[in-house]
Amino acid sequence: IGMSRGSRADAEAACAAQGGVETVLSAAGHAFGDRAGGTSGILWGLLLEGVGNRLGNTEAVTAKRLADAVQGSAQHLQGFSKAELGDKTMLDALFPFVDTLVGQVDAGASLAEAWRSAADACRTAAEATASLTPKIGRARPLAERSVGTADPGAVSLGMIVTAIGEVLSDAESVAPGAAESMKEEGQNV
Repeated sequence: IGMSRGSRADAEAACAAQGGVETVLSAAGHAFGDRAGGTSGILWGLLLEGVGNRLGNTEAVTAKRLADAVQGSAQHLQGFSKAELGDKTMLDALFPFVDTLVGQVDAGASLAEAWRSAADACRTAAEATASLTPKIGRARPLAERSVGTADPGAVSLGMIVTAIGEVLSDAESVAPGAAESMKEEGQNV
């Protein structure tokens, strides 16, 4: 319910925002954090705002800049949350996503290709959280009883980045000329 409320609120805020990428993602992040509730709402809000802050309002969004922004925001989120990999949180899916995204972009993949590969890694990592015992967060008191069930935050992250990947693929297929033009300018979309 919280993710649904947050998603609706961030979409409305993004549509209403006037400005560049930073302004839109900041509005979306604030709205998500306010409406989703709970720790995941705060974390998603921080993640969106962090990506926006790193991209800014005026520079072109390239695959490299986006991958770096996602990586920087994920690192900031980890520092804020105090969670570590293996704690059975969304970070256990986020960092495989980030590592794959950055690696694929650095290897020359288009943004849509890199994002799709990263989303696959994210979903695989999310499923793997089922074998972990939670060390932080709401599931911690359940400890061993939660083994066998994937972390909901990791699973929802996998679903969201997969949906974003589909939008990026659709955009690339609708406007392949734009992608080629940006590649010629060294922007590697």
